Parts: sequence; C-alpha cells; structure tokens
Amino acid sequence: MTDPIADYLTRLRNAIKANHRVVEIPASNLKKEITKILFEQGYILNYKFVEGDTPAGAIKIALKYDPVDRVNAIKDLKRVSRPGLRQYTGYKDMPRVLNGLGIAILSTSKGVMTNKKAADLKIGGEVLCYVY
Repeated sequence: MTDPIADYLTRLRNAIKANHRVVEIPASNLKKEITKILFEQGYILNYKFVEGDTPAGAIKIALKYDPVDRVNAIKDLKRVSRPGLRQYTGYKDMPRVLNGLGIAILSTSKGVMTNKKAADLKIGGEVLCYVY
C-alpha cells in the first residue's frame, strides 16, 4: 500500500456513506494519533485500539450520528499531502478549513496536531488532511 493515511480516510468515508456504526481499520502510530484528534474534536463517538493478528493491531472507531435525523458529524475528509506531492505549511500561513469551522490535521516536529494548536505553538508541518 502506497498511502496508508488515504486508505484510513477512505475507510471512514465508506463507512459513513453506508451508515455503519463501527468501522475497523488496521492500526499504525500515525493513524492512532489522527483517531485521538478526531475524538477530541468531537467528530467520532469513541475508539478502541485492539491487539490482533497484525503486530500493530487494529482501531475500532464508533462513528457519531445525530440521533434525530441520522446525519454524521463528519461531512467530508480530504487528503491534502500525498506521497507524490507533499504539502507543507508554516505557522504564519496556516490553512483555514471551511472558514474556521473545520480542522486541518498536521504532522509537526512536536507530533500530530490540529492547525489551531500548531498555530498557538508557532510551528508548521506537513498538512495531512482536512476534516469538516
């Protein structure tokens, strides 16, 4: 697999479109950090790291839906930086997703974090994806 982050986002997108409650994704340290950020920002209901067949294990993610009209909390997931075309940003020109309503997930020298936290710490990094 060339791009495991794109696979992670695609599995989430497909589960949302199929109205699944839970999706299971092969784990890695980067995917675990992205999952933690999605939980902290309120885009997913819960998550669990499962040790299993593979050395890294798996991640079980419970998707968050509105109880009344069954609309998912995640409207769209967009991969920004790809293996063929990396996208980096400094803290001065940090991306604003949906005019501040969404988040950008960055990989920085201090770890994986949102664009707002990276701007507060005044560090830039590789823009992994947009979530809104």
